[in-house]
Amino acid sequence: MNRDVIIACDFPDRETTLAFLDRFEGVRKPFVKIGMELFYGAGPEIVREIKARGHRIFLDLKLHDIPNTVKKAMRVLSALDVDMVNVHASGTVAMMRAALEGLTRADGTRPLLIAVTQLTSTSEEVLQRELLVSASMDDTISRYAQNAREAGLDGVVCSPLEAAGVKEACGKDFLTVTPGIRFPDAAADDQVRITTPARAREIGSDFIVVGRPITAAADPVAAYQRCIEEFV
Repeated sequence: MNRDVIIACDFPDRETTLAFLDRFEGVRKPFVKIGMELFYGAGPEIVREIKARGHRIFLDLKLHDIPNTVKKAMRVLSALDVDMVNVHASGTVAMMRAALEGLTRADGTRPLLIAVTQLTSTSEEVLQRELLVSASMDDTISRYAQNAREAGLDGVVCSPLEAAGVKEACGKDFLTVTPGIRFPDAAADDQVRITTPARAREIGSDFIVVGRPITAAADPVAAYQRCIEEFV
């Protein structure tokens, strides 16, 4: 699968989101991420509207519940015709298998399904002190990725710093979707495990998810094109 840049449309409402996407008319239509803020604020209709405009969509809701609940929720989400959805890998192999079953339509088609390993805002110190995970960050992410592969998922969300390790553990065709992307001259904000688009390409990310470096830029289209040039 070809590399691509996914813009995180972390906006509070429909109007702001569509006004932002209007700026890309006449240029390459970006792959976009719809996260919890926008989905909870605007509802499923915003997914349909953005899809109708010709954008690919990563629906980033990070499902994490008992297997039966996740299976039923994924059955609903599969009808939205998105291109990628996710769960938390910490929900167990059984939950991920249930998610895959619920997501798969009667004709056998489905969106890509990936699992979040550890959020890029989590440091190794927090992993061990607050979450009581004694393994290292690298070992934890590698194990979570292997669990996702065992469950039949297509890949994981991890920081770009761990993408190479995931590929080594799970194979080069196992997708790595990596947030925590910043330009060299940008602030880290609340992210901890970060790198640049160019370095993410070198490490082996398949998709980078970029939010504020594009959405908060003075010229979002130029910032997006910079990401494309450096990563794709």
